Amino acid sequence: MEKELIINSTPTDVEIALLEDSKLVEIHYQKTNTNFTVGDIFLGRIKKLMPGLNAAFVDIGHKKDAFLHYTDLGPRLKSLLKFTQCSIDGTQNSPLLDNFKIEADILKTGKVDQVLDKRQNILVQVLKEPISTKGPRLSCEITIPGRYIVLTPFNEMVAVSKKIGNEDERERLRKLVESIRPKNFGIIVRTAAEGKKVADLHEELNGMMQKWEQIHSQLHKSEAPLKLLSELDKASSILRDVLNDSFNKIVVNDKELFTNVKDYMGTIAPAQMKIVKQHRSGRPIFEAYGVNRQIKSSFGKTATMPSGAYLVIEHTEAMHVIDVNSGHKVSHGDQADAILAVNMESAEEISRQLRLRDIGGIIIIDFIDMRVPDHKKALIQKMRDCMRTDRAQHTILPLSKFGLMQITRQRVRPEVKINTAEICPSCKGSGKVTPSILLTDDIQRDLEFIMQSRPNARLTLKVHPYVASYLQQGWINQQMKWYFKFFQWVKINSEPEYQLTEYTFYDHNDDEVRLN
Repeated sequence: MEKELIINSTPTDVEIALLEDSKLVEIHYQKTNTNFTVGDIFLGRIKKLMPGLNAAFVDIGHKKDAFLHYTDLGPRLKSLLKFTQCSIDGTQNSPLLDNFKIEADILKTGKVDQVLDKRQNILVQVLKEPISTKGPRLSCEITIPGRYIVLTPFNEMVAVSKKIGNEDERERLRKLVESIRPKNFGIIVRTAAEGKKVADLHEELNGMMQKWEQIHSQLHKSEAPLKLLSELDKASSILRDVLNDSFNKIVVNDKELFTNVKDYMGTIAPAQMKIVKQHRSGRPIFEAYGVNRQIKSSFGKTATMPSGAYLVIEHTEAMHVIDVNSGHKVSHGDQADAILAVNMESAEEISRQLRLRDIGGIIIIDFIDMRVPDHKKALIQKMRDCMRTDRAQHTILPLSKFGLMQITRQRVRPEVKINTAEICPSCKGSGKVTPSILLTDDIQRDLEFIMQSRPNARLTLKVHPYVASYLQQGWINQQMKWYFKFFQWVKINSEPEYQLTEYTFYDHNDDEVRLN
């Protein structure tokens, strides 16, 4: 599978498109003035304790207080609170935890008001961005992620990704990480670490320890709310999480961002620096690589597939509902096989839509009813295979007796919504147009106005092909009448993309002549 990352940078935001085999599978937006993102670490202050919800609201500088549930506090909360306060006071002089006494774990079934106090300082990490009316969601289980490993303070845990299937390799990585792990720090080994040498992991670990030292130094005599550590920008974080040997192109349109991405690639994968290219064409980068066309065809209520089958995607407050429709496809051949083919194609498109729109929470899919048990098993396996490349945590349940499939997918940020509808250029969104019989009168009136102010103008009129034919019909046509009246030849060009009543005047420099 070939992967391409297309990055479009503007003064206000960065748009990132991930393509797999030239098909758009993920689209990300990042505002350049965003205050925080998932993974940022803050010094917050407890604003309110809610025993009924078993949660606390924390001030981290956002307009809405962030939500911290008891289950997200983590068992080592007391150690985290002690380290935070001692670092602020200056009694914790070192960021290392060699001589730090780890406190007892909190109870899994405890209450928030038993372990936290109002106005208490607390070290937190953003777990989810604000969604709808909710503020950010936080966690006290601090993690510092890298490409190969994830650093977790205040524990001794060493874990290896389940996606590394070879037991010998898992054991090798476990022993290797154990030999370089600092005291009272845990390490999670990511899938990308498979086959890597100790030098690669040790170098990344040193960089992560420097980030922890940065957090510690900023805590000294600081006041909440305060951002202590920012997650990588969106482009770099995607590279860190998804970059592998199947990437064959990374294209950036902004020179500064191109330099940043290339420098980052030099630190995580020097051998692949050559795949980073700068887009220098005059065409917009998303146009040049066909991203805009795929966005237009992929978003909206309905998603159509090559066979003619289509999906209807509806959003409710509680869940997303997807209905599979066959279109005209099941009218030929064996009906059971035709239905299976539509459902299998739909499973592939649904998995892409979930990633592309970043749909999270509960998803209910109404596939076309199937009677053959083997077909149902094949569909479930197909969906699991298609979802295997999805980085978000998800669970897929078998088809219910009503033919419905239930999926839960991790939601960490709002769903991507792109309005692909365009305002009608004829009616300007009003739903009404001027009488078409008066179109030539309108053109004549505008032409007279232009000729009064610019009598020597060499004009070109662009209109719909039907209108162009009408204006040029006959020997003494409308075009000839304008010539006899204004003593200037008005060139008429057909524009198939124009609406029937749409027209525009251009001067000899091909600049639009604006009438208002």
